[in-house]
Amino acid sequence: MNELVRVSLQDDVGVITINNPPVNALSSTVARSLAAAVVDLAAEESVRSIVVVGSGNTFIAGADIRELAQISAGKAPPLDLLSALCTVEDSPKPIVMAIHGAALGGGLETAMSGHYRVAAPAAQLGMPEVKLGLVPGAGGTQRLPRLVGPIQAAEMCISGRPVSGPEAQKLGLVDEIAEGELLAYAVRFARQLANQPPRRTRDRDEKLQSADWAKLQAMRARVERERPARAPSAALDAIQASIELPFEAGCQRETELFNGCLQSVEAKSLIHLFFGERAAAKIPGIAGSSKRFEIRKVAVIGAGTMGTGITTAFAQSGIPVLLKEVSEEALGRGMANIRANFERAMAKGRLTPEAAQARLASIHPQTDFNGFEQVDLAVEAVFEDLPVKQAVMADLSKAVGPECILATNTSSLDVDAIASGSGRPDRTIGLHFFSPANVMRLLEVVPGAQTDPDVTAACMGLGKRLGKIAVFAGNRPGFIGNRAFRPYLREARFLVEEGASVEEINDALVRFGMGMGPLAVDDLIGIDVSRHIEEQFGRSDPAGIRRSRLLEALYKAGHFGQKTGKGWSEYGADRKPRPNSELASLLQASGSPSGIPPRQIEPDEIVDRCLCSLINEGARILEEGTAHRASDIDVVFVHGYGFPAWRGGPMFYADTVGLDVVLAKVQAFEKRFGSDLWTPAPLLAELARSGQTFARRDGND
Repeated sequence: MNELVRVSLQDDVGVITINNPPVNALSSTVARSLAAAVVDLAAEESVRSIVVVGSGNTFIAGADIRELAQISAGKAPPLDLLSALCTVEDSPKPIVMAIHGAALGGGLETAMSGHYRVAAPAAQLGMPEVKLGLVPGAGGTQRLPRLVGPIQAAEMCISGRPVSGPEAQKLGLVDEIAEGELLAYAVRFARQLANQPPRRTRDRDEKLQSADWAKLQAMRARVERERPARAPSAALDAIQASIELPFEAGCQRETELFNGCLQSVEAKSLIHLFFGERAAAKIPGIAGSSKRFEIRKVAVIGAGTMGTGITTAFAQSGIPVLLKEVSEEALGRGMANIRANFERAMAKGRLTPEAAQARLASIHPQTDFNGFEQVDLAVEAVFEDLPVKQAVMADLSKAVGPECILATNTSSLDVDAIASGSGRPDRTIGLHFFSPANVMRLLEVVPGAQTDPDVTAACMGLGKRLGKIAVFAGNRPGFIGNRAFRPYLREARFLVEEGASVEEINDALVRFGMGMGPLAVDDLIGIDVSRHIEEQFGRSDPAGIRRSRLLEALYKAGHFGQKTGKGWSEYGADRKPRPNSELASLLQASGSPSGIPPRQIEPDEIVDRCLCSLINEGARILEEGTAHRASDIDVVFVHGYGFPAWRGGPMFYADTVGLDVVLAKVQAFEKRFGSDLWTPAPLLAELARSGQTFARRDGND
């Protein structure tokens, strides 16, 4: 038998072990081998029942994404897992699926093709295909409603959220929760079933008879309102087919929907992002982890918004923290914020009270440097001011041990300049956490010119330990994210000065799929902070370059955004934006931009100007090596700036539009607004003219 599937006997029970490390992904070969093993065991007279189990730490964590990517790109024939799983279900001898770790996507479809399911208490079962822009394609949308009912099946397919073993048992998805060792329990259970006819999932239609059509229609309306992506609606179509059609016809409908989704831009984008997240961990010339620097205990300097978020992130990952502030009062405010973070996690069911208390106990608030000689990493999270950060680094270098890594949480300052204050540039690195740091998954890792490669490797590994996606960024102003986000925000501000309303700009980008409109983001960041960042960037801008007069006017008027109740918009106690009644007078007083009369601006131009400026700057970032890959920029913007994942990130979105189209728009804006801000990036022009894509340049096309 193929090594991907191993067969053994435990007296009268045949045991099939899926052995496709690291996660036992369900490829076509694995599915065919499983079906063949079932047929062979069913033919053995001495075998009375069968158990299927996964090797290692999991059952089957899903279909093989590499195979899906090949099919989506037209480089492999269509996937047919369904026929193999139907062969499994056709077994004349009872099959028990023994589930531990993850049974997700194709893994859960495999589990449902068995006649009974036994799960370890910690097992996770789910249908996350929607996160790849897909629907289940191996009978999942037809078998799942038969086991848990159409409404619960629809919820699982739309959300992609898994359920635990005990919850799956309550739903009817799992028959038994294993006590003790899983395989031994499953074998005993299978032996008890030896004299019973197989109970095939496809024949169980009692839960289909009570389908709540009103709820399904309400779910469809919600999906169409909240999720512009295609896959959730397709999943509902497939669930509906399970109610209306016989099993075989329902599977045919599911296959049609799956194949349609697989060829969609949405699926291609999400699959691109899936591989981009994994590629981000690979830095040319640097190992994936470091044995020299083991981070067991950390210190955080500064208990403001960033410092408390970073402290929470460390504590919730089991890393003890020394949290330093200049006064007991500041520490008190910081610890109150940290407690609120854990309370929110408890309210959402992510933490038990006992776990929250233990994590709080791992944080030691203090106003001195006592114990700093024992930490492996110290992170400064003080005000974004170079002299202040240099002074903190100087103090830290005296307090910590010689092997301690010193990290700055700067969002845009020169890491080498900050490192000069430490006296140990080889141990200094930028760790740009995104706010709120305990929630946002993105971490930019920014080594300086002299940073030891092992320090960089250790910090990339730390990001994974914190549950974050760590992305390497070169040490240039703004790194990747803020560097490319600056022109995006710049154009949004200019558009207001040229006649578009704040609401029109925000609405256009939200309709495109952004999590928030650009000017809503500006108000959230704070106009005072944005102006400070502009000052930092502006030092290297050409003389006479156009700047937002209205940003300066808002700053001088004290309209700092949400924190003051007024910015681009006006905010009440409910934090909902309303038109700022003073904006028109501020705009008039600031004067219109030279040579650009106010006019009505269409949503398409709003989107094009904001996104093309971002993409053009992204091409410069890629060309100069601030980002290693275009997919790194995509990962940064999806996980740090609310770019819609189902569009794949800004650079992949540009590929789907066509780089020649993007270049033409940039050139048109250059003619209208001048070359200072709209000169096409050489890399964008080169790729467009040669018919290439950013993905192909990465080696992923």
